[in-house]
Amino acid sequence: MSSFGPTAALANLGSTLQNTFAAGNRVLNLLEETPVVEEIQGKQDIGFTRAKADAITFTYGEEIILKDVNLEIPERTVVGIVGKSGSGKSTLLKLFMRFWKVEKGRVEISGRNIEEINTVNLRELESFMTQETHLFHDSVKNNLLIARPEATDEELAEACKKASLHDFIMSLPKGYDTSIGELGDTLSGGERQRIGLARVFLHHAPFILLDEPTSNLDSLNEAVILKSLKEEGKDKTVILVSHRKSTMCIADMVYSIEELSKTGRVS
Repeated sequence: MSSFGPTAALANLGSTLQNTFAAGNRVLNLLEETPVVEEIQGKQDIGFTRAKADAITFTYGEEIILKDVNLEIPERTVVGIVGKSGSGKSTLLKLFMRFWKVEKGRVEISGRNIEEINTVNLRELESFMTQETHLFHDSVKNNLLIARPEATDEELAEACKKASLHDFIMSLPKGYDTSIGELGDTLSGGERQRIGLARVFLHHAPFILLDEPTSNLDSLNEAVILKSLKEEGKDKTVILVSHRKSTMCIADMVYSIEELSKTGRVS
């Protein structure tokens, strides 16, 4: 009987090692990946005045996502981008962030090709909120401070108030020090989304790019956040991607991605 435990463990060793090797291979494959874009250094830093997409074309595999897109983003305006799912709205924002390179044309920030701007400088100029807010198994406060680690408690609270989040956080057992669980699984979709918006407000960048920022929010929270975004637009430049007509009410100008892109898609 005393040998039963070690024998069972030895019998299970094969399947355990198989899982371990598979996990190890995934880690090694990730470490061997090369970035799609290279880090840019050594250029003169710039401030933000305007943004522009100048006849840009982008393909994913063999599919043309964006073709000959021209878009002017003036300073201190809220620009809305609408279009059906898969039409390239999110892709356009990622090109402004320089997550990918355009095949043709150029993306400009303050009149300079984005390929000639220091990566650190570019990240300081831009705030980007994706459709899915990525959270970590940590406190609410630490998840927010990702946007600006040196932010004070007052700045943190102000950003959360703009995102209609402060009252909810204060209702939690430990307030801002409450743990939100693995991947934020203790929060609803709307609460995770508001954390993403609070990060944007906290980062305090002059150029804000928002991808469906209110898709999981009720009308009351959406109204509070849209008011904050409109106020931010007085001093900042905002690109707002959304399928909600109510969200576009704060935009100074609205464009259809299908009209901007000559891909043959029907709006």
